[in-house]
Amino acid sequence: MAKDIHKMLGEQKIGRLLLSLSLPATIGMLVQAMYNFVDTIFVGRGVGSMGIAGISISLPVQIFVMAFAQMFGIGGASVISRALGEKNHEKAKRAAGNVMAFSIAFGLAMTLLGYFFLDRLLIMLGASEAITPYAREYLGIILLGSVFFSFGMAMNHVVRAEGKPKIAMAAMLISAVLNIILDPIFIFSLNMGIWGAALATVLSQAATSIYVLFYFLSGKSLLRVSLRSLIPEWKIMRETVSVGLSAFSRQVAGSLLAVVLNNSLVFYGGDIAVAVYGVINRLLMVFIMPMFGVNQGFLPIVGYNYGARKMRRARESVKLASTVTTLIALFSAIIMFLFARQLISIFTDETELIEPAIFALRIVILSIPTIGVQVIASGMFQALGKAVPALFLSLLRQIIILIPLILVVPRFLGIDGIWISFPLADLISFAISVVFYLRELKIFRSSELDVKAGTTDVA
Repeated sequence: MAKDIHKMLGEQKIGRLLLSLSLPATIGMLVQAMYNFVDTIFVGRGVGSMGIAGISISLPVQIFVMAFAQMFGIGGASVISRALGEKNHEKAKRAAGNVMAFSIAFGLAMTLLGYFFLDRLLIMLGASEAITPYAREYLGIILLGSVFFSFGMAMNHVVRAEGKPKIAMAAMLISAVLNIILDPIFIFSLNMGIWGAALATVLSQAATSIYVLFYFLSGKSLLRVSLRSLIPEWKIMRETVSVGLSAFSRQVAGSLLAVVLNNSLVFYGGDIAVAVYGVINRLLMVFIMPMFGVNQGFLPIVGYNYGARKMRRARESVKLASTVTTLIALFSAIIMFLFARQLISIFTDETELIEPAIFALRIVILSIPTIGVQVIASGMFQALGKAVPALFLSLLRQIIILIPLILVVPRFLGIDGIWISFPLADLISFAISVVFYLRELKIFRSSELDVKAGTTDVA
């Protein structure tokens, strides 16, 4: 099994390798996004626009849990990929065990802390008097499932790092398909409303966690986790957190952005504006998630070959992944622009929601084709273990650029200024990301590590 992964990541043609690792991740993430998409459709049709607004208000908390899960998962995956490239299997196993232990601990802590401070949390998130009952009902249940969300997402990255994308995809499919099945049953058949949507989400995440846990306990994993490997090793966790900090920062930035957005939307556009962004956000997730699927497939390739000192293969994987994500982004922007009305009408038949959502969506997506390079640039530095540039690029778009724009531009343009801030932020962050991206590729190109190490760089 160990020889297989070294041959696959270190010798297989990059195009075929990227496809084999990215396609399952892309399918899994697309289905994952689809169940959020379908979840919002059921809530919109069964509860109404205030139900969509309640989900949108709750989103920052879900993103915050995701932030820690990705910090452990992506950081640990980077450590594991490079350790496997260096033939250090013991370190890879210890890293996997530490990711498992910390993701469970965090999930339990989040459930306790979040549940006891729920009302204060909703005030901070910007919930209006009309939205609060829906948000409280939804978020109260979601918080109970934090441990499943944290564990399942973190360990999914570990599974992918050991070259098992189909297992990772299956885990995501279980969650998505089960949620899609349970949603109409709970919301319509059992008349549970938004509470039923939250319960369906938690149960589906629990099923995924059980599946992933069984995979590691069954002995099928290359990284057989033992009780000893669950004991925290601060050197490994320090490396995990330092690399995963960029992913964590990106997600926390998304959470902070959602809080600022929700408060600004209520102030400039009222409750309906929150529902408008909820619909737009779900559409963006469906169309943009494939880019992150490609990124997930790309990470172990560049991480392994960097660890194995096969710099030409690492550089080739970066270029190919950038091209693929850019094409996906361009296609997504065209589809959303041309079919905005049809896509938004899937969620609701309320004209007061449809019309402003069409206008906002067409503005927000104007610069989406630039996102592909930004995603790969940030992922590249994560995979290489270069924490500082990875952290900076993760914070760049949402924290450093977009939030200040949202706080300033609407003062002059009102609610339209919020939507205009998105393409402006994309363009500025793209220009800066390209500078980092090209500089790192130049370092790859000029490196003679392959020759010094006496390796054969097989493309």
